[in-house]
Amino acid sequence: MDKASAMRAVIIENLQSGAWPAGHRLPTERALSEQFGISRSTVRRTLAELKDEGLISQRVGSGTYANPPSTLAQAEVLLRTEVLSTSPAELMAARLVLEPAIAALVVQHGTPADFAAMQEACAQAEAADSFETFEIWDARLHELMATASHNLFIEKVFALMTAARSQATWGALKRKSLTPQRRQAYQAEHREIVDALHDRDAERAMEAVRRHLLHVRDNLLG
Repeated sequence: MDKASAMRAVIIENLQSGAWPAGHRLPTERALSEQFGISRSTVRRTLAELKDEGLISQRVGSGTYANPPSTLAQAEVLLRTEVLSTSPAELMAARLVLEPAIAALVVQHGTPADFAAMQEACAQAEAADSFETFEIWDARLHELMATASHNLFIEKVFALMTAARSQATWGALKRKSLTPQRRQAYQAEHREIVDALHDRDAERAMEAVRRHLLHVRDNLLG
């Protein structure tokens, strides 16, 4: 488990156990950054995710506070805990089922703003000067596809897959497998996917997503 995931797990444990009851003020971003040895931007991103999941609230100029537990939030936390133990092979199998179907929804419901954001993610990935930056924009593109489905349930399911991708095991496999040639191939595949989505060609988009994921799977797992 990486440091960001470890911080997340500690926060959730404190919320679930009642150590931090509703209304409890969480440590500051600076304190969490120093405690877990991660950047404040990473702390901020993790807290934003917890806020989106309804576990905490943030008040400008005041701080971050524990929310009362809800049945939905508790179910999501339990699911996410299970997801973090998902193997890379299981994750790729799930992505091969779900992401082509997400592409079909994007063709139906995507907006010009969605397609522009995906094009920008492609451009940022292509301009990335490090593995880490490329990975951020690679993941961002796939997240934007889920958002462009304009289906909240799909977005929640995809968030679980993103959590699984945050595992140290996944990152080590991706780093090991990502040669310059493979990165160029992924970038071309991303452009093909986005172009098909923009053209609202569901069959071409679904097949492009499937080919890309098969390529990633073969490179990761052999």
